[in-house]
Amino acid sequence: MAQTIQITVNGVSHDLLVESNRTLAQVIREDLGLTGTKQGCEIGDCGVCTVILDGKAVNSCLVLAVEAAGHTITTIEGLVGERGLHPLQSAFVNEGAIQCGFCTSGMILSAKVLLDHNPHPTRQDIRQGISGNLCRCTGYQKIVDAVEVAAKMLTSEKGNDDG
Repeated sequence: MAQTIQITVNGVSHDLLVESNRTLAQVIREDLGLTGTKQGCEIGDCGVCTVILDGKAVNSCLVLAVEAAGHTITTIEGLVGERGLHPLQSAFVNEGAIQCGFCTSGMILSAKVLLDHNPHPTRQDIRQGISGNLCRCTGYQKIVDAVEVAAKMLTSEKGNDDG
């Protein structure tokens, strides 16, 4: 059975007719064309489908699109701002935290939620913050380094904005 839902993705409101059994990941990728959200295990174990739903990192493969009605979603595409890449995206590139890239969008979005709630994380905090995201390439060291660098960049930006 199809129903009309309204969701806001990356600041843009969408009215969509969706089947009740379709996941948020499917709607984001197939209906909205935002393919930065990947589909992997489809059982919530790998984290490649992570998006930010009302400020929380969620596996979009486990959320039915109809459950997201009325909510605000941020995908990896929504992090790019007027000044270009988000500091997390830049740090992942500069620190060599990307290899195959399949896990990257989920890692970055999980890290963003962490930094939104804890702007000065320890390395252990970072490891905990990305623990729902699997990477088969990097061994996580460079990913943790990148999040640490981004935290410093974001803290520096906020300091510059205040003064």
